Amino acid sequence: MADPAARELPTVRHCASPDVYTQQLAAQPGFAQARVALDVETRSMVARGIFAAQTGITHIPVVVHVIWNTADENISDTQITSQITVLNRDFRKKNADLSTLPAVFAHLADDAQIEFALADTDPKGGATTGITRTHTKVTSFTYDDAIKSAATGGTDAWPADKYLNLWVGRLGGGLLGYAQFPGGEPATDGVVILSTAFGTVGTAAAPFNLGRTATHEIGHWLNLNHIWGDENGCVGTDKVADTPNQASANTGKPAFPHVTCANGPSGDLFMDYMDYVDDDVMVLFSVGQIARMHACLEGPRNTFPVVADKNLEQKRRGRGAGTDTN
Repeated sequence: MADPAARELPTVRHCASPDVYTQQLAAQPGFAQARVALDVETRSMVARGIFAAQTGITHIPVVVHVIWNTADENISDTQITSQITVLNRDFRKKNADLSTLPAVFAHLADDAQIEFALADTDPKGGATTGITRTHTKVTSFTYDDAIKSAATGGTDAWPADKYLNLWVGRLGGGLLGYAQFPGGEPATDGVVILSTAFGTVGTAAAPFNLGRTATHEIGHWLNLNHIWGDENGCVGTDKVADTPNQASANTGKPAFPHVTCANGPSGDLFMDYMDYVDDDVMVLFSVGQIARMHACLEGPRNTFPVVADKNLEQKRRGRGAGTDTN
């Protein structure tokens, strides 16, 4: 197996989800209007306390499409399952590195009550491992969705209303991944991740070797924006009230506090999964972000089952709903 360290690996997080979003606005009739309507409904559901009333766990079946050209890109089952483990820790607030969160921000972290598992039934009703493997002649993909189609060297999506499609392969231009926001075409719905930024073992390479690229991109898939709102200079918004306004993306390993946009003394919430920091720095989704994700799960992604959990009832009574704003 080739040594992934021998090839150029990304050193700064680069997510193409905003680029894909812009393309969808231009190419998909009605997408812009649908997104406006979704934002209106999201604000309404968050204001009504949609997450505070949630007493179950949303279960999301996952299919991982491994698209490989060289042997090292054909990542192991163990590397894939390590990524699922990370997702369940991060979305259930069970990640050990949450202890690094500054005390001033501790009240913002919460359990998203979302769990992921490799699918055990394929679209035809047969047994599956939840993993597909496709050898391709394409040496590198970008964010044009070619990896999502067998006709262009990738693999077709499984039904997006029943599965979270994760495509894993070689991406060029320093790209770590990208996601499709809710409301896009089902044939391209899902998340794409660079193979060396997927999971925690095998070819996973620092500083993106803790599985947080998938956590970040699935946040987009569940309708979260980048925490700075993709507009520099303190004018952007992620439409979540409890994440401090910040001037631009944070990268690498910032020192706390990092004050921008008059958000002192605590500064930017750069430890959030939706910033651009290294994997070992990002540790939380905020209460407001989780409320926004659950509005998405009650809206455009409402086909995934919620399983009741009696242990959440007491937690519900003491939890605030968060607030979504423009």
